[in-house]
Amino acid sequence: MRGRHDRAFTVLVVTLAQFMAVMSTSSVSVALPTIGRDLNASSTSLEWIVDSYVIVYASLLIAGGVLSDRMGRKGMFMSGVTLFGVGSLVAGVAPSVDLLLCGRVIQGLGPAIVTPTSLAIISATFDDPRERATAIGVWSSGSGLALALGPAIGGLLVDGIGWRWVFLLNVPLAAAIVGLGTRLIPLIPRTESAAAFDWTGAFLTTLGVGLLTFGLIEGPDRGWGSSLIIGSFVLSALGLAVFVAWERRHESPLIDVSLFRRAPFTVANLAGLAVFFAFIGAIVYLSAYFQQVQGRSALGAGLAVLPIGLGFFVSAQLSGRLVGRFGPRLPMVAGLSMCGVAMIGLLRLRPGTPISEVWWDLAAVGFGGGLCLTPMTATAMAAVRSHRAGMASAVHNSMRQVGQALGVAVLGSLVYAGVAGGQAGGGRLSGAPAAAFVDGLHHAVLVSGGCLLVAALLASALIPSGLLGRA
Repeated sequence: MRGRHDRAFTVLVVTLAQFMAVMSTSSVSVALPTIGRDLNASSTSLEWIVDSYVIVYASLLIAGGVLSDRMGRKGMFMSGVTLFGVGSLVAGVAPSVDLLLCGRVIQGLGPAIVTPTSLAIISATFDDPRERATAIGVWSSGSGLALALGPAIGGLLVDGIGWRWVFLLNVPLAAAIVGLGTRLIPLIPRTESAAAFDWTGAFLTTLGVGLLTFGLIEGPDRGWGSSLIIGSFVLSALGLAVFVAWERRHESPLIDVSLFRRAPFTVANLAGLAVFFAFIGAIVYLSAYFQQVQGRSALGAGLAVLPIGLGFFVSAQLSGRLVGRFGPRLPMVAGLSMCGVAMIGLLRLRPGTPISEVWWDLAAVGFGGGLCLTPMTATAMAAVRSHRAGMASAVHNSMRQVGQALGVAVLGSLVYAGVAGGQAGGGRLSGAPAAAFVDGLHHAVLVSGGCLLVAALLASALIPSGLLGRA
């Protein structure tokens, strides 16, 4: 057994990697209006700057988790961080939207490996369920800190030295994590398997998630009734249905679909989807609201949404201790409920609403989101034994990232529904377009809040009190 200090350093390294991956979404959110003006990008292109990263991240997480179980967690972790750094460099120097999107795709390959591998490393490092829950809480706090600081750091970089540094800053950070990981992460035995890797399953899940998100993003511009959009939805549903049937017959599937017969596992994953659907969507479009409607600078918008990230950071650290003491149900239900009610409270936003009237509401959104993060993760990880930890963490994090992609796509469609296409690419809005943006934002926060409250009801009804540890 490794010493406590050695294990603490291991958690520190994987938490830094998670911080980097999450900040790549939260910091980019405040840069979108500036990127739109600089590269002459439409609102749909701006959505793709977020979702090209998220789709790759989400759709390849499961494959990345299984490969990490088979090929070795440390080596896969280092490879993922390196890919992220390379993608950041490409995005940072891109002269056009198309090349920027290429960089974002390469970036997304990194967290698809790093995120499930990080949780698998934590699971293998800590045998005691309560210590594991605390370590997951620390890892989750990395996400909270990235959400807290990302918009402000992004705004500072955009206003100070340009939007490209939102991406380029990741390059030295990735190099530092590789150096630390080489020294501080232990070698963990790989899972031996005689069966071939399930490439068919990896293709089908990537196809299903990618086409679903494509249809949601492109639907407003191309028309919901167009053959391309309808075809995307049909092929997505068909691909996911075939994926489920294939996994049930494969001798070594990417996903053990029987896990979804366990209500706690299913609810934890649905809750993760709901939280990131609402949470990341809120950060992206509230950042747009403060810039496009209220005319704030990128830094001003980043500071305006800072209460969300600070609330998340504070409660993410508290959450691990609460799970260790009370089990996951209480903090999960409380967090989902608080986040949902606070989200609906944002219906009072108007074009000129001062931040002094809503900062506490934004903080409550973040606090609720952070409070339920660790219990969701701990519940999902409790469904499997350590040799399948990469798969379980990949499924859970994939659901989170699918929620994030759907949140940006669905909520973006609602927010910009009444704004003319030529005015939705990051420029300042006033008069009727500004009012239409706020009306769309009201629809978005109402849908988000409703999803969170439904998830709270499911968690309250289907997660046993005191659930903790491995099944």
